[in-house]
Amino acid sequence: MPTTDGRRLRGHRTRESVLEAAVATASTAGLDGLSLAQLATGLGISKSALFTHWPDKQTLQLAVIDQAAAQWADRIVRPALDGRHGLAALWAVQENRLAFYAAPVLPGRCFFVTAYTEFDDRPGPVQDRLRAQLVQWEAFQANLIRESITAGELRPETPVQLLAFELDALGQAVVTRARLLEADTVFAEARAALLARLRHWATRPDTLPAA
Repeated sequence: MPTTDGRRLRGHRTRESVLEAAVATASTAGLDGLSLAQLATGLGISKSALFTHWPDKQTLQLAVIDQAAAQWADRIVRPALDGRHGLAALWAVQENRLAFYAAPVLPGRCFFVTAYTEFDDRPGPVQDRLRAQLVQWEAFQANLIRESITAGELRPETPVQLLAFELDALGQAVVTRARLLEADTVFAEARAALLARLRHWATRPDTLPAA
């Protein structure tokens, strides 16, 4: 039993290492740019060992999407919700997202922006998984907006779905603009734009940063 458990643990660690490396690679090369051989070489493991986890490329691609979503939750969502609710949590999500991109945690800054662009016109299981993730993300932000309205932190007439769209669109725009333009300026402008949208609907704008 200890030997079996040790093998499972090593297998789990290998799987996690491969998926983390794959998310990073796909943030620049896209999901179609993933290669089990390349990942195996980069991590110093055999290609055959990877086939025990992912028998084909599509299985790997779907697993990478799930890994990227888990990374997003760990680095952006959960820290924002730690001890915060409503508008404070909503703003913390925006700040965490910008910090994630600015670090940058991934060489391409955002796995999802790259993947959405790559698969937006390619129907199939990968597009379905990406669409489901995007719907879940927008629903999460919309729920925080509704929570903020209920708490009296955002005005009752705040357009929930429109504001959720605007916040996400501004976040996505940062990724490509920061690659092409002066990154510090892009991040400063994005932060100011996000704040402007939230301050516009806030019942007490002074509870948000001024800039």
